[in-house]
Amino acid sequence: MNKVVIDGHHLSIEDVVNVARHGYLVELSEDAKAKVEKARALVDKFVQEERIEYGITTGFGKFAEVVISKDDAKRLQRNLIVSHATAVGNELDAEIVRGIMLLRANALSKGYSGIRLSTLNTLIEMLNKGVVPVVYEKGSLGASGDLAPLSHMVLVMIGEGEAYYNGERMSGAEALKRAGIEPVELVEKEGLALINGTQVMTSIGALALYDAINLAKASDIIAAMTVEALRGITDAYYHRVHEVRPQIGQMKCARNMLRLLEGSSLTSRQGEIRVQDAYTLRCIPQIHGASKDAIEYVKKVVEIEINSATDNPLIFEDEMRVISGGNFHGQPMALAMDFLGIAVSEIANVSERRIERLVNYQLNDLPAFLTKKGGLNSGFMIAQYTAAALVSENKVLAHPASVDSIPSSANQEDHVSMGTIAARKARSIIYNASRVLGIEYLAAAQAIDFRGDFRLGNGTDAAYKLIREEVEHLDEDRIMYIDINRASKIVDSGMLVKRVEEAIGEIEN
Repeated sequence: MNKVVIDGHHLSIEDVVNVARHGYLVELSEDAKAKVEKARALVDKFVQEERIEYGITTGFGKFAEVVISKDDAKRLQRNLIVSHATAVGNELDAEIVRGIMLLRANALSKGYSGIRLSTLNTLIEMLNKGVVPVVYEKGSLGASGDLAPLSHMVLVMIGEGEAYYNGERMSGAEALKRAGIEPVELVEKEGLALINGTQVMTSIGALALYDAINLAKASDIIAAMTVEALRGITDAYYHRVHEVRPQIGQMKCARNMLRLLEGSSLTSRQGEIRVQDAYTLRCIPQIHGASKDAIEYVKKVVEIEINSATDNPLIFEDEMRVISGGNFHGQPMALAMDFLGIAVSEIANVSERRIERLVNYQLNDLPAFLTKKGGLNSGFMIAQYTAAALVSENKVLAHPASVDSIPSSANQEDHVSMGTIAARKARSIIYNASRVLGIEYLAAAQAIDFRGDFRLGNGTDAAYKLIREEVEHLDEDRIMYIDINRASKIVDSGMLVKRVEEAIGEIEN
């Protein structure tokens, strides 16, 4: 049976994808169980001693100075959840919510949060039995963590809110009942432990990152097809050109291009057809490569964040201390997600410009708009419009969220990250980019068809055959959105990268 064992230290991005998208089961390691119980024992000790500790025997935020009695401790935790469940907007996709649950459980399993093992097990049980809380997308400032959306997750744990079970939407209480799970009565520190973290932005971000890596590889494949369609010059990808400016992503992309195009009869050499190509062909390694480097940076940030304790206060059982800090602040993720959005936006920008070079008869020797009977047929004319609209929208979405901050909680929380907004924007940009690449994929294949007798590169041949399995050559105008959706699905599902890698080996990212 497919499963992921969590201990707070070894979760990978692939693990997140497998649980969130593919339904892998989650199991808590024995070492993690022991750490969770030790931290909880210290919380119980401090409660018995009636020590004043933030979030355990005090209020929250600006109410940190308000001491709460032992008699009111449970009520305090419930009040925290119901008052903080203020998220609005569309529902987050089920895969994102499952990612949130996994990441919160993994953070709690580190043993610095003071939650009871039984409560953590309830969260894991919900994940394994298919209870998916309804969580709304808007309302997080990204510090103190993702309070509002995470509260919607916890509502279901306490038998409130709404959830999906077996695809059916119902009350949280009913979902738990059908799954055979007992609702939790939260005790000291537990409400705060469950909602004071960066897991919403990180779930969105981890899934977005995984998709961005796929898109970066797909963009090299599709660009290589366009190079062939336009009889592009391969000298620009020669290794010595890139070794004298040894940017890592640039060198990777140049190697990819040469491997993809190896064996092609359509590409040209410097001076054979023209002296040099336009930037959108000649500078593919420099443009795509810079995005690859940005994505690699984001990957490092996300890999750290998915294995971090991000709540407050933290319980250091070995030192018998409870310390208030700021690990809930989403600034590392906010900057990374803004960077991811910008990087993917640029992949779409240059793809749209390559589409223009494919459809514009003034820039090539192909039929106008890639159709034989122009005028009667519009061919790819309006497909380019769609690509232009998508990249224009991406330019708006790529404005960084992390440069904004609005003080909250009576100025106690006077700088916030907006990291969840940044992650959501990056995800939207990735969707748009996959559609732009889908359009280029179609256009490049259509243009290649006009070249007559040819031999494609070792990698591009696999890509061309795949698209022709799903979408036939456009002889006369037909409903284009169907073709665009099919091509885009091949791109964003990872099918394109998989097929090409089967032919030439792993594509570097």
